[in-house]
Amino acid sequence: MTKPPLRVVDDRQDDQSLSQALPHDLGAERQVLGAMMLSARAVADARDVLDGSEFYRPAHQVIWQAICDLADRGDPCEPTAVAAELGPRRLGKVGGGPYLHTLIQDTVSSTQAAYYARRLADLAYARTVATTGIRLTQLGHQAADGDTTDLRGAVTSAVQEITAPDARGWPTPTPLEAARILPTFPLPMLPDWLAEYAARLAEQTQTPPDLAGCLALAVLAVAAGGKVWVQARGWHEPTNIFTVIALGPGNRKSEVFAAMTGPIRAAEAMLREQAQPYITDIAMQRRVAEADMEKAEKAAINAIDAVVREQHLADARIAAERLQELQVPAEPRLFSDDATPEILTSQLAQQGGRMAVLSPEGEIFSIAAGRYSGAPNFAVLKHGHAGEGMRIDRVGRPSEIIESAHVTLGICTQPDVLAGLADTPQFRGQGLLGRILYAVPASLLGYRDASPELIPPHVAQTYADTLTSLITRLHDRDEPISLNFSDSAIAAVQELLRETEPRYRPGNDLAHMPDWGGKYPGAVVRIAGLLHIAQHHHGTWARPITAETFACARQIGDYFLAHAQAAYDLIGADPDLADARALRDWIARTGTHRFTARDAVQALRPRFRKVADVDAGLRVLETHGWIRRLPVPPRSGGAGRAPAATYETHPNTASEGTS
Repeated sequence: MTKPPLRVVDDRQDDQSLSQALPHDLGAERQVLGAMMLSARAVADARDVLDGSEFYRPAHQVIWQAICDLADRGDPCEPTAVAAELGPRRLGKVGGGPYLHTLIQDTVSSTQAAYYARRLADLAYARTVATTGIRLTQLGHQAADGDTTDLRGAVTSAVQEITAPDARGWPTPTPLEAARILPTFPLPMLPDWLAEYAARLAEQTQTPPDLAGCLALAVLAVAAGGKVWVQARGWHEPTNIFTVIALGPGNRKSEVFAAMTGPIRAAEAMLREQAQPYITDIAMQRRVAEADMEKAEKAAINAIDAVVREQHLADARIAAERLQELQVPAEPRLFSDDATPEILTSQLAQQGGRMAVLSPEGEIFSIAAGRYSGAPNFAVLKHGHAGEGMRIDRVGRPSEIIESAHVTLGICTQPDVLAGLADTPQFRGQGLLGRILYAVPASLLGYRDASPELIPPHVAQTYADTLTSLITRLHDRDEPISLNFSDSAIAAVQELLRETEPRYRPGNDLAHMPDWGGKYPGAVVRIAGLLHIAQHHHGTWARPITAETFACARQIGDYFLAHAQAAYDLIGADPDLADARALRDWIARTGTHRFTARDAVQALRPRFRKVADVDAGLRVLETHGWIRRLPVPPRSGGAGRAPAATYETHPNTASEGTS
C-alpha cells in the first residue's frame, strides 16, 4: 500500500480528508501513543501487539519508533524525552512539541493501551484485506483484457498475506494431550528368572518390554491371588491385580500373550489331571448315594409295617445326607478369556473364589458395560479386586456364596478401547477405572529388527518350570499365606504414604484422579507381595518382605503412575481438560477466530448448558496458550451490564487442534 509522504497536518482537516480512505482510527492511534508516553506498562502492552506498521498516519509511526527507541535504552518516554529523541527536524514534521502534549491530554487512561493497540492491529489487517481486494479486481480485469499469464499463481500470492496465520505476540501453545515421555517397564526389578525371560521374549518378538513386563505381574497374580495376602501397617492387601496394556494392532500382542500365559495353561492341565481321579470318585460315590436314597424311598413307600417304613425312611435320610456331602467339584480352572459378569461370578464360586481373565483383547469391558444385558454390571470386578465376599441370589438358580472373591485381569487391548472407557460413566463413578494398572507403551512398528535374537531354550524352560511349580504349590494350599514387611520396609511404606498424600490436593498432579491415586500405595504393596513370592518360589516365602523388594515394587509403581496419568488423559478422565479439548476442537473445526462464552455454549449444546459450564475449560485453554482474553473496551459512561469477555484464538489452532 502506498502511503502519503510525511507532512505537518491539521488534525481536523486531516481527519476529514481521510474519512473516506482505507479503514483506520486516528483517535485510537493517539490513545496508544499517549498511553505509551504516560506508562512503561503501556509501552509493553502495545509492543506485544504492534510493530509500528499498523499506524495509518505516517507521523504516528515516527513517534512510535522514537518511543520504542527510548524504551529499548531504558530511558523515560515522556513528551520531553520523545521530542529530544526526534530532534528539531523530525519533531516539526510530526506536529511539534505541542502535538506530543496534546496526545497526553487526550489519553483516557494508560490502562486502555492494550485495547486500542488490538484495535489498530485489526484495522491494519482490514486495510490489507481491502488492498488485496483491489489487487484481485485488477487481476480480474487484466484477465478480461487477455492477460491470463499464471492468473491462479498471482491470486494465490495476493491472498497469502491475508490467509497466513499471524502468531505474532502469541506463545507456543502447550498441547492439551499430555506430551509425556513415558518410562519403559523396569524389567530388572523383577526376579531374575522372570526378568530374563520377559526381556528375551520382548527381543524375540520385537515388542515393547512393557507388554511382557505387565503380563509377568499378571501371571504372578494368577498364582498368588486368593492364596497370598500382604500385611501392611494397619491394613492388608490381596495379591490379585488388574493390568491393562493399550497397544495398537500389528504389535504381536497375541504372540507375547500366548508365550507369557503358556505355563498357566500347562499348570491348569496338570491340576485337572491330578484332580480327575478324585472328581471321578466323588461322582461315583454320589451316584451310589443317589441310588441308595432312591431305593430306600421306594422301600419306605411300599412298606406296610410302620416300623419297617420308619427304618427305610431313616436309610433314605442317611443317603440324602451323604448325597449332600458329596458335591462333585468343578475341574480346576485358573483363567477365562471371555466371560460375562454372571459366568465369572459362577466360576469364582466353583473355583474357591479365585479366577483370572486373561485376554489379548478388551472384550471384558464392553461386556461389563452392558453389551448383552443392556446395563453396566461389573460388581464382580469391584468385589473381586478387593477380595470381598459375595452372595448372589438369582431366580431359578441356587444361591452362590463366595467368602472371598479374587479376580485378576491381564488384558491387552487397543488404545481406542481404553479411550472408550469414558463412554460408560459408571466405570469411573463406581471406582473401576481407579483399580486398573495401565500401560500405554510406544509401538515399535517401523523400527523392528528382522533378525532378532531368539530365546535360549534353557531360559524358556526355567520360566515355564518355575511358574508352573509356583502355581501348583500355591493352588494346593488350604489356608492363605500372610506376608509381613521388615521394619525397614514398613518405614518405606509409610514414606510412600507421606509423599503421595499431598499430591491429591487441588492443583497437584493427582488431584484430578483421586480414584486411582488413592489406590496407588495399595497397588505398590500388592506388587511387593508378588515380587516376594516370585523370589521365594521354592517355598521360603514366610520370610519378611525386605526394603530392597519394596524399593523394586515402588519403581514399578512409579512406572504405572506415569502411565496411569497418560491413560487418564486418553480416557478424558479430567473433566476440565476434556472440556478444554472439546472447545479447542470446535475452534479448529469451525475456524473460529473470536468468540464469547455464550457463543461456545450455543455451539456445543448439550455438553454445556450455561455460560458457567464453560469457565473451567476456558481457563485451561487460556493457561495453555490456545486462547487469550481480549481487553474490555472503555465504558462509555452510565450504568449497565459490563460487556461479555471476548476470546481470541491462537492462529495455529486450526492446524494443531484435533477433531
